[in-house]
Amino acid sequence: MFIAFVTVTVLGVVFNGAAAIIYLIGHEYPKTQADMKGLPRTYVPVLGALLAAGAVGLLAGLAVPLLGNLAATGLVLYFVGAIIAHLRVGSRDIVGGIVFLTTAIAALVLGLIHHGLT
Repeated sequence: MFIAFVTVTVLGVVFNGAAAIIYLIGHEYPKTQADMKGLPRTYVPVLGALLAAGAVGLLAGLAVPLLGNLAATGLVLYFVGAIIAHLRVGSRDIVGGIVFLTTAIAALVLGLIHHGLT
């Protein structure tokens, strides 16, 4: 179980860290996504910071379980919101969001199993 927990956590760190970088460097993809969802482009760096915080929290969770559980919970909420935002505007391009959401859920569940409910 420990190997699964570490593997999924590191995968979540890589996924969310890479996404955070894309959002924070001003890449065009997150800007077009914000436009499509009717969000101001000024939200893009904030969303990138949330992704970065989630990635750092997952990584810190390897040493401090509560931080990892909180970060995973935050990422679950983030990606549920992202999927809802897509569906709200009629976009069915949600496969990426589902992959990220599934990774966050897996990190949360495996963290809770491995460390208990703390």
